[in-house]
Amino acid sequence: MLKEANFEAAIVNDLVAAGYREGDAAGFDAARGLFPDDLYAFLERSQPKEWAALDKALGNNRQPQVLHDLVKDLDYKGALEVLRHGFKVHGVTLRLAFFKPSHSLNPETALRYAQNNLTVTRQVHFDPNGNDSVDLVIGLNGLPVATLELKNALTGQTADHARKQYQKRDPTLPLFRWQKRALVHFAVDTDVVWMTTKLAGGATTFLPFNRGNDGGAGNPSTTDGSYRVAYLWREVLAFDSLLDILARFVALLTESKIVGGKKEESKNLLFPRFHQLDAVRKLEAAARAEGPGKHYLIQHSAGSGKSNTIAWTAHRLAVLHDAQDRKVFDSVIVVTDRRVLDRQLQGTIAQLEHKSGFVQKIDEDSKQLAAALESGTPVIVTTLQKFPFVTEKLAGLPDRSYAVIVDEAHSSQTGEAARSLREALATKKDKEGAKAAPPASAQAAPTDPDAEEPDEPTVEDEIVRVIQSRGRQANVSFFAFTATPKFKTLEVFGRIPPGATATAERKPEPFHLYTMRQAIEEGFILDVLENFTSYATYYKLVSAKEKDRVVKKREAQKALAAYMALHPHNIAQKVRVIADHFRWNIRQRLGGKAKAMVVTRSRLHAVRYKLAFDAYLKESKIEDMRALVAFSGTVFEPDLGASFTEVGMNVDAAGKNISEAELPAKFGSDEFQVLLVANKFQTGFDQPLLVAMYVDRRLSGVQAVQTLSRLNRTCPGKDAVFVLDFVNKPHEIQAAFQPFYNATTIEEGIDPKRLDELAHDLDQGAVWTTELLEGFAKVFYKPKAKLNDTEHAEVLAFLDPAVAAFTELDEDARDAWKGKLGAFVRLYAFVSQTMTYADRDLEIRYSFGRLLQKKLPRTKGDPIHLDGEVDLHSYRLAHVGDTAIKLKADEKGMLAGPTDTGTRGEKDVEVALSTIIDLFNKRFGTDFNEGDRLGLEQIVADSKADESVIQKAKANAFPDFLLGVKEKLLMLLVQRRDRNEKMVSQVLDDDDFQRAVLGYLAQRIFEDARG
Repeated sequence: MLKEANFEAAIVNDLVAAGYREGDAAGFDAARGLFPDDLYAFLERSQPKEWAALDKALGNNRQPQVLHDLVKDLDYKGALEVLRHGFKVHGVTLRLAFFKPSHSLNPETALRYAQNNLTVTRQVHFDPNGNDSVDLVIGLNGLPVATLELKNALTGQTADHARKQYQKRDPTLPLFRWQKRALVHFAVDTDVVWMTTKLAGGATTFLPFNRGNDGGAGNPSTTDGSYRVAYLWREVLAFDSLLDILARFVALLTESKIVGGKKEESKNLLFPRFHQLDAVRKLEAAARAEGPGKHYLIQHSAGSGKSNTIAWTAHRLAVLHDAQDRKVFDSVIVVTDRRVLDRQLQGTIAQLEHKSGFVQKIDEDSKQLAAALESGTPVIVTTLQKFPFVTEKLAGLPDRSYAVIVDEAHSSQTGEAARSLREALATKKDKEGAKAAPPASAQAAPTDPDAEEPDEPTVEDEIVRVIQSRGRQANVSFFAFTATPKFKTLEVFGRIPPGATATAERKPEPFHLYTMRQAIEEGFILDVLENFTSYATYYKLVSAKEKDRVVKKREAQKALAAYMALHPHNIAQKVRVIADHFRWNIRQRLGGKAKAMVVTRSRLHAVRYKLAFDAYLKESKIEDMRALVAFSGTVFEPDLGASFTEVGMNVDAAGKNISEAELPAKFGSDEFQVLLVANKFQTGFDQPLLVAMYVDRRLSGVQAVQTLSRLNRTCPGKDAVFVLDFVNKPHEIQAAFQPFYNATTIEEGIDPKRLDELAHDLDQGAVWTTELLEGFAKVFYKPKAKLNDTEHAEVLAFLDPAVAAFTELDEDARDAWKGKLGAFVRLYAFVSQTMTYADRDLEIRYSFGRLLQKKLPRTKGDPIHLDGEVDLHSYRLAHVGDTAIKLKADEKGMLAGPTDTGTRGEKDVEVALSTIIDLFNKRFGTDFNEGDRLGLEQIVADSKADESVIQKAKANAFPDFLLGVKEKLLMLLVQRRDRNEKMVSQVLDDDDFQRAVLGYLAQRIFEDARG
């Protein structure tokens, strides 16, 4: 059997064969965290003049003084700073490493680069007062830069064990002191790799460092008989590669975040993830080989670290030289409106290039941009609004070449940038026409104030249009970064796969891909479709449980009755559903800090939602929940005859109006829990505390993905999110997400009774007992936010007997019981989102079962996963629902043409009045009878008895009349539910059927009213 020592030896042999030297573990000075002899040998060999000068000045004290001064600098400045810029001893500057230049114009630097000495040392004892050792240490000229802890899957040890081993290491020891010695630590087994740059005990965060496997997490099998993870030492840690990473990738960044309404700053040592390293290097190689004039599409999912990838790409392109040592691009222009990227880009590049004026942010006017272009500033960061000017200016500078990096166009979250861009692109005739147009106040109001507003064209759309209008420019290369490319984006920036001949094969693809699926499986983002519930499904679940349960709480009875009585078609009813669902199921998560977003279909609807929300909270005397609203401009509310603005409607606890700039931070504070939006904050908005989204607008294509993806940001304790959709069906959302997932089954018709059946089967499986579950509950459900360390250990101790009992089952019984446990946990998590009562027995089994899943040994039916043990400290207030929509891992996404984006309008349904019931039955597969027809006739009669309905029919054209009476007709239908339950259920569940019925009723009333 292969032992860990064999795995270790294989890595060392490969590295030595590729230019490393095997180090001597006895030569490691654990107290100083260095290999002193390797250090002295490098300095003497690479800098003989400086070494001799120190000998002359210090004599026998030379080596002790060098070691002393180096350790002082490492502890004060950090290893990265000293590696790149050296250290001083007795006034003499010594370099600790020499890095390869971006060109070969300086032969002396190239010679010094060759003097670097990389070592790999086995079993290094790192504690001056102990015997523990780390499997491998990578050293550069005596300084440890990386450590590796190896595990062999064939002996039952995995990378998870290596991670736990690192978590037990003392982070104050010199070798492991953050950013003072080793810069990165790898937990490696024969299948996967994890990495971290900071050891912090149990709080250590490891990131996957894998190539990806067919669009998902992990690594593919190899065809040459090597390890799946051989890329780590054969590619990443290869001599030139590692030195390049240390010179031009690793960065110490200061990050600012708004947490609880307060600004917090932290430092982060950045080491590239594998896909980032791969993308930047492939872009650099392609640009070097192809020269200017080419386009590149980089499709990297949210959670991919796109900002850092852009920063690294910008720096590489700015110093890129071709095979003849000619500069490929005179300037790199980064087009973005994200301040975070501005800061990150400048901070990262400043560490890589200590040159004044290397990066310039254009924050004034077009003249400033023109001056930067003409002077050849290496990296220029400009705004999306100035993009048209950029393209025009570049066309006028044909003797220079440019790389334009386009960050996907989130803009300012309002569409204002798109408007400005369209104005800048408008022709003279267009602008003159605009001047002649009457002012907005003088123009006719839209016929339907409730109509859904179309989406603003995104800046991505405008950039594509500009490029298409100007054509390809031989001196300009475009590098487009996006998580959700549209059809036109692929058409303009995508590439035909090499070797494609048939028409079916000649479809443009991204130059580099990091999929949504991989980002989810690697834990960088959450799956926003895990708990997607259409209102129809939600309504059915509530109804089923109401029939099946005895509801004890008076508040729950009243709310449930309201859900039954009225389909939430009007805003007041939807507000009640949203507010109550949020308070019962979402509010307590993340230690009570969970937040929700409500997506409305127009600015007017956002205003009405805000008014209804405030009214409901006041009427219900709810004081622990407040809502903000976000919309642009001024909105006239015709029913009230008043105008509203965002700032005017948002007021804090002190009675002060909240400005637009203050709104994101205010929403992040404890004062507000819900954000109501209309065409704002649906893209580019990053709030990790968002746990739920309530959707009341039609979504499709890229817009659906970008909107729901506001939920996917991770934070401690947030392991899932919830979507309740009043408008869209699961299959529609599935179709929108599939092209960007990579590669879906919809779980509908859920029967809550199945939970009782699964719980019964699990109880019969002899794995847990009632006494074990009750003992667990007494500890786990103590009334406080977190478990202390003692209670944490007690909870884990309750799991051990169940694990022991499970292992005593035969193989088939283990597999079957574990499968039912998984089904129970998933179903309870989903159904619990609609519970307005507490089922104590099911809740205890869910909490116990979810934790037990993490402890049970693998069975033959288990999928391979990379999950670690659950974090009980953050788990207690964070369990939420599970799968409602699944995307296909083996299906390649296909984007339709231009109709794939934006808001989809409703289709008109024409129905012959004389045969309405027959047509309904034929078209919708129903079996309605004469009684149902009479029910519809009664609704017509009731409506005609309402004088206001008759007046609307006489005063309006039919389309306007239909819009005006839809809600009333729906209310009348629902009120007749007892007599026409089957038809009313069909109306509530099927949008097309609803439109057909309401259209029929309105047509009858309209014609009769007009005689």
